[in-house]
Amino acid sequence: MFKGFKEFLLRGNVVDLAVAVVIGAAFNAVVQKVVDALINPIIGMVFKADSLDGALLVELPGGGSIAFGALLGAILNFLIVAAVVYFVFVMPMNKLRDITAKDAEEEVAAETEQELLVEIRDLLRAQALASGAAPAAGAAPASEPGAAPGAHRE
Repeated sequence: MFKGFKEFLLRGNVVDLAVAVVIGAAFNAVVQKVVDALINPIIGMVFKADSLDGALLVELPGGGSIAFGALLGAILNFLIVAAVVYFVFVMPMNKLRDITAKDAEEEVAAETEQELLVEIRDLLRAQALASGAAPAAGAAPASEPGAAPGAHRE
């Protein structure tokens, strides 16, 4: 019973999710300070209000009001968070993943090419042995590289 629970907790996705929640909470504090220290003073200067929550209020005839500023503030807050997450976390991780994947592909391609050459060599040896004419060790190729097809060395 506890073994399954332990495996669940130690599974990579659960740990990653926990780290993401903690980082998200800390990041939220940073974004809130940016909004309070930078965005709200600019808003106060432009809209003559302390924050977006008090800006662009439309009074309704029956009492109450529509707070377009609060909606604009929430959208602006979301865009700031999304931009910082993309440019600080996502974009660098994608570049790192691309570089790592490119290196891995080059290694796999080199290994595959060498393996194919070994297979070709082994097949040629097997054909030569099957035909009864064992090639001499270090025998020269039948034609020069770059020579016309059918032209043999003499």
